[in-house]
Amino acid sequence: MNLKQALDLLKKNGYKYTGKRELMVHIFQKQGRYLTAKEILDYMQNDYPGLSFDTIYRNLSLFEELGIIEETEWDGERRYRLRCDGDSHHHHLICTECGRTRTIHVCPMNAILGEPDNFEITGHKFEIYGRCTDCVDEKPSLTDSH
Repeated sequence: MNLKQALDLLKKNGYKYTGKRELMVHIFQKQGRYLTAKEILDYMQNDYPGLSFDTIYRNLSLFEELGIIEETEWDGERRYRLRCDGDSHHHHLICTECGRTRTIHVCPMNAILGEPDNFEITGHKFEIYGRCTDCVDEKPSLTDSH
């Protein structure tokens, strides 16, 4: 999903695209990672000093409903990112330090469950959390001397 696709989706569904909504999508696109509502608010404070969490959450909810963003949760906090392009089924490796993701093109669900008897699967979510190479390399190990 990019800025134009997101704004077109808002318009197609009868929603105005305001400067705030456009900036939120731009932040998601520029950051390219999972963000908390607080991070989004912090990024927007210079342009909109009186912006409230209510406005952020209202727009996040709308964006999620329209399929502009996707949501996950770790460390007890919801985080959001632009929805991936394409309709191919995939999952993510998610860095809990920086929030960046990497796509997994194999579905672990097939190996775990296969096709269960007497049950139609309509959706599932599979995410693996850890630290990306960049974040591991930034952290000094306990054996490094200073």
